[in-house]
Amino acid sequence: MKETPPSAALTRRELLLRAAGAAALAALSGGAGWFFHNRRLVPPSRTVTTITPFLVPDTASEMVIARGTDGAALVRAAVAGLGGIARFVKPGDRVLVKPNCAFDRPPHLGATTSPEVLGEVVRLCVAAGALVRVTDNPINDAEGCFVKSGLKDATIKAGGELWLPAPALFRMTRIGTQKITAWDALATPLVWATKVIGVPTVKSHNLCGASLTMKNWYGFLGNARSRLHQSIHEAVADLAQFITPTLVVLDGMRMLVRNGPTGGSAADVMPGNVVAAGTDQVALDTFGAELLGLAPHEVAYLGLAAQLGVGIMDRTKLRIMKEVRA
Repeated sequence: MKETPPSAALTRRELLLRAAGAAALAALSGGAGWFFHNRRLVPPSRTVTTITPFLVPDTASEMVIARGTDGAALVRAAVAGLGGIARFVKPGDRVLVKPNCAFDRPPHLGATTSPEVLGEVVRLCVAAGALVRVTDNPINDAEGCFVKSGLKDATIKAGGELWLPAPALFRMTRIGTQKITAWDALATPLVWATKVIGVPTVKSHNLCGASLTMKNWYGFLGNARSRLHQSIHEAVADLAQFITPTLVVLDGMRMLVRNGPTGGSAADVMPGNVVAAGTDQVALDTFGAELLGLAPHEVAYLGLAAQLGVGIMDRTKLRIMKEVRA
């Protein structure tokens, strides 16, 4: 019988090493979900950018709810109820506005911020003497999302600039304390800004119940952010620590009450005819959850964020709380 050359044969040691490697790979694959669910995601050993708070002094713990049928008028009424845009934005400010533009959906499907609401926020800031840029890091192609949602046109017509995400704009950035200590984020626009205004829409979310103010900051994250879905409530609470906004204008003009966050059918959308403006993310999101028919305990990140000191769930305890009609 012809013998196999030593160079082509597997020794017993090599066989054992290969078997051990295969077993380790299988264990790693099977345990990945457990790892991300039970461990905080820590940054690699590289420089980490910290985003400073954007809240204006003496404006904390405020909220005004405006009801009516004209989105732009409701933005004006809600902001006026807080004392006007001049309390928050000064001449020469660099204002970064963050709508929800995650998907390439037309406005009537409710998956993105209403163009009339975003447009009015930009107009108010431009009129106050600020340079205004609008950004998001969508799930789908960024420019396509801004075009199809009507948010690009609304931004430009109001005198703002569109700032599309690009690899050079991302940095490893400090996020929070629950699950994400740091992440690759769209930090360059945040470092550029002197003020940040969130303009989220009110919509349901199949994983965390509701996508509102705090969930809207998810659009600043890059990399494989879908990994965060396994600890979504802790991740959203981290995002609330990541961004302390100057102001939030919550768009409830039409609400995606089913099949969020992507939607897909006009039947999933209901008129809300409401805009809420304020500085307390937890109070705003508790109100937004109520608009969707959800009790606060059904949206776990609300309680987590409140425990972290981000805001308060009981809006009757806010320093300023009122409703107006427009």
